Amino acid sequence: MTLTAARLDRFARHIVLPEVGGAGQVALSRAHVVLVGCGGIGSPALQYLAAAGVGRLTLVDDDVIEASNLQRQTIFATSDLGRSKAEAAADWVRRFDAELKVEAVRARVDTVNAADLVGAADLVIDGCDNFATRLAVSDACVATHVPLTTAAIGRFQGQVANFAGHLADQPCYRCFVGDAFDAADCDTCAADGVLGAMVGMVGTFAAMHAMRVLLEGHAALGVPQFGTLHLIDGMAPSMRSLKIAKDPACKGCKLR
Repeated sequence: MTLTAARLDRFARHIVLPEVGGAGQVALSRAHVVLVGCGGIGSPALQYLAAAGVGRLTLVDDDVIEASNLQRQTIFATSDLGRSKAEAAADWVRRFDAELKVEAVRARVDTVNAADLVGAADLVIDGCDNFATRLAVSDACVATHVPLTTAAIGRFQGQVANFAGHLADQPCYRCFVGDAFDAADCDTCAADGVLGAMVGMVGTFAAMHAMRVLLEGHAALGVPQFGTLHLIDGMAPSMRSLKIAKDPACKGCKLR
């Protein structure tokens, strides 16, 4: 696959980076990313995935746009109120770059449909708002051998990590949180509040972290850092990292 003159011009600032280069840009153009959740984290992540030229994007969300979303979900406008988030996000991608392939899936991910939704991807980014969905996505990624970038936020605290639980020596997301969260209830932005700029910080970091996985073997952007959790404190501000141990009894890892 070669890039046209127009695409070379569009991504010139990537290509001139030795850590990306032409080979890395071609790899991005061939990549298929499934984004679960098109809200606060998904919006900035999607913007930078599209800007990076990720060639195929599948956007999964069952929610509709509300006025309270606009404070942090930056791809939506007042005119989008009441629309499907997945469909409005796909329209944003089409306006931004007509060369990209994008599909909107208006559905809630669960244990029944997760494997079908993520199985064809090169990478999944999960920015959803409940543990039941996150664990369903993680288990499906392990079962279908797809790497996972997970990002979450609560008030001024963010978490981003890459997981590859399908690899024998790597933990999965379930190794991190355990089985106690196999339920739909969890803290919400509506109840606890969240600063829009903080969500943007976490979402763009997730996009950057996802690119580490997509470019592995094609460029020198850095290792994927599978199993390393990055904790972002927006109040300090600061970031610290910790290694997640693989749980030998994890039922998610047994799916690989």
